[in-house]
Amino acid sequence: MGGDRRQMMEDAAEDKFPEGLRVLVVDDDRVCLMVLEALLRRCKYQPTTVMDGKTALRMLMAGKQQFDLVITDVRKPDMDGFKLLELIRLEMDLPVTMLSVDCDKKVVMKGIDHGASDFMVKPVRIHELKN
Repeated sequence: MGGDRRQMMEDAAEDKFPEGLRVLVVDDDRVCLMVLEALLRRCKYQPTTVMDGKTALRMLMAGKQQFDLVITDVRKPDMDGFKLLELIRLEMDLPVTMLSVDCDKKVVMKGIDHGASDFMVKPVRIHELKN
């Protein structure tokens, strides 16, 4: 009976996936952060926002908060998204989605070639976040 109950609970959790997805969002643009946070909350995700790559990396390395996904802007003044992607890929097994206003194929391919799980072009739409 205990095994059946556990399986039922696991099945229920899978039915709600990806609700509760813990997302770290990195962007130096406050407005974009606010918009992304609101969209992610509408998807029933749990966003945490930071404005620079160094802070994001410190949070990830400290391990005090667990994340399921990182969404990072490509261009940030302190550390570009590609460098953050590289450091995350070296240190942890965490999917990274790149985000940019630049839809140039070379930029998109650079992100994918460096190991990004996905690449979204701003402005992001809610259906893109759900996927």
